Amino acid sequence: MLVLLSFCCTLVTGQTLDTGPNEDRKYLEDQFYLGLTYNFVTNLPNEVAQRNLSFGLQGGFIKDIPLSYDRTIGLGIGLGYGINSYYTNLLATQLETGVEYTVLDSDADFKRNKIATHVLEVPFQFRWRNSTAEEYKFWRIYTGVKMAYVFDGRSKFVSSAEKIVFDNRDIRDLQYGLTLNVGYNTFNIHIYYAISSLFKDGIIVQNGETIELKPLKVGLIFYIL
Repeated sequence: MLVLLSFCCTLVTGQTLDTGPNEDRKYLEDQFYLGLTYNFVTNLPNEVAQRNLSFGLQGGFIKDIPLSYDRTIGLGIGLGYGINSYYTNLLATQLETGVEYTVLDSDADFKRNKIATHVLEVPFQFRWRNSTAEEYKFWRIYTGVKMAYVFDGRSKFVSSAEKIVFDNRDIRDLQYGLTLNVGYNTFNIHIYYAISSLFKDGIIVQNGETIELKPLKVGLIFYIL
């Protein structure tokens, strides 16, 4: 009986000693995110130029999945919402047969001409950080891919004489690209480079050039536990 009692006491003691370290290692990092970017447009056709301030907003939730014992290495998979605008002098005009694209002259009188998208985002990240359970200021490097489903894509033209807005079905529904988030504590640099083009394959300007615009987004992203 004494031997059995001693054995049970040993088990209880061992479990008690293990509880503290295990609890310290149950913390998760960077569950929510909010970002603001400047949207560059690459692969522009001849005579097409970027105009005004193209911007992007993003926010969402990421499930943090630690892979290492000290939780400095992990994965992240999430779901978010994004708004993007791309201002250029590439005018989209809706016709009965489809959408026609022409290049506005440099002296053309208009206030804004843009493509706007609302997207559902699915980011997937490989994560490294030097955080601990007690330290909330740390370095991070998160790299990965982001998938986006465009549920609302529009072309909008505004001049002193008219305003034209329509749903542009030439915008690619499923878009994806590479991401890199690097920073310390609150402020982190966010870079997204599109692998897919903004438009569907085979869309051309009136002069015959293929439209293969690819966004490059650079800005800041903020993470919240």
